[in-house]
Amino acid sequence: MTARIPLVIDTDPGIDDALAILLALASPEVDLRLVTTVHGNVDLALTTENALRVLHLAGRSDVPVAAGAQAALIHPQPERAGHVHGAEGLGGVQLPPSPARVDPRPAVVALAELLMSSPEPVTVAPIGPLTNIALLLAVYPEAAARIGRLVVMGGSAARGGNVTAAAEFNIWSDPEAAAAVLGSSLPTVMVGLDVTLPTVLTEEGIARFAAAGPIGATAAAILQQYLDHARGAYGTAGVVVHDALALTEAIVPGTVGTVRRDVVVDTTLGAGRGQTLVDRRAVATSPSAVEVAETVDSAAAVEFLVSRLARLDAGA
Repeated sequence: MTARIPLVIDTDPGIDDALAILLALASPEVDLRLVTTVHGNVDLALTTENALRVLHLAGRSDVPVAAGAQAALIHPQPERAGHVHGAEGLGGVQLPPSPARVDPRPAVVALAELLMSSPEPVTVAPIGPLTNIALLLAVYPEAAARIGRLVVMGGSAARGGNVTAAAEFNIWSDPEAAAAVLGSSLPTVMVGLDVTLPTVLTEEGIARFAAAGPIGATAAAILQQYLDHARGAYGTAGVVVHDALALTEAIVPGTVGTVRRDVVVDTTLGAGRGQTLVDRRAVATSPSAVEVAETVDSAAAVEFLVSRLARLDAGA
């Protein structure tokens, strides 16, 4: 039997974050060892409570949740994303409270201790702003060096932004943190808008896992706000599964096709703030280069998500 992938999810739930957490829990390849939370879609108190409740929904209150950075490193995040995710982050759905308490350790401490004590490399999937990971690099570089793979949801190589003309939301929320992480030598995959925007979960797919049982039905209810936003903003009958695609790459390496690129984050205070400037002229050879996702089989990725979420209710 193949060894399970030790995984940490760093997250700001968030509707698509909740879907990504459920995907990890539904995947037998994964040993989800820790969830760390960060400011982003909503404030830190809500992202932390939402993470606890999503884990409890899936019957996994045993997975520790540690709260992380409540603000960006330098400049305050200009706005949250309540208009997309609902005021409390889960599309207006009130999940039952978890019996578990938040881990008393700060997220960066919890992550560092896990990395230093793990006998094998750990995959870390940051699917929110990169503040916690930047702090880990600064405070515990020896622990950060033990990350096996860093699978980041964020950025864009050629598709522009989704929160401004230039910037994707997670990078824009803390560009200084993103610059530190994407400019480090960590083995990083950047799963950005180039591959997430074409990967659309349709209403038919949602109906499939909604019919599987109460967990799937609740996930579908959480997604309703996302669906309504997508109809109004993009005229689509489905939702873009940004974070779930990054988690799919963490679970099944090679889900996205990558090219090694040099990436610079715009940290100026102008119109380009938060843009990921990806040098696509040539394959990079520098130690700080990033594996940038440029291609994906979107239909296969969506089928993976739908089939796994249906398994969650089946207890597979």
